[in-house]
Amino acid sequence: MNKIFGLTLLFYLTINISNFSIGNENFFNEGVKLYKNKKYNDARFMFERSIVFNPKDSNSYLYLAKIYNIEEDQQKEERNLEATLLIEPDNEEAILMSMKIALEKSNYSKVKDLSKTFISVCKKLCDENTDILETLSNIEPKNNES
Repeated sequence: MNKIFGLTLLFYLTINISNFSIGNENFFNEGVKLYKNKKYNDARFMFERSIVFNPKDSNSYLYLAKIYNIEEDQQKEERNLEATLLIEPDNEEAILMSMKIALEKSNYSKVKDLSKTFISVCKKLCDENTDILETLSNIEPKNNES
């Protein structure tokens, strides 16, 4: 009797754990589809659900930051980028987005620090760093003249 109960319990737990992981992937994948279709409110809801099931899902935080960037809510964008970088410090897209925010806020030292990190991790977006540093070099002399 105990063996039957034990096997039933093991079977039940195995199925629930696999459903839990599949469910989380479905929330994220559905969120990406909605994001690509520009249904940002629905996409945000799916990414938030994904985070509920997996709080360490850096990609969901990154997509939330992208949505808040589109909605021009810089505070929430920054908060989600910080969460992304806490979980995945070498996420080049999150670093790049953080650099752009720091540049907008005229936080030049942060841009330089993030740029150093970005150079060491960049794989796809390396050219973007050059553009940001060029913009920074054009702005800094003007800032020192005033």
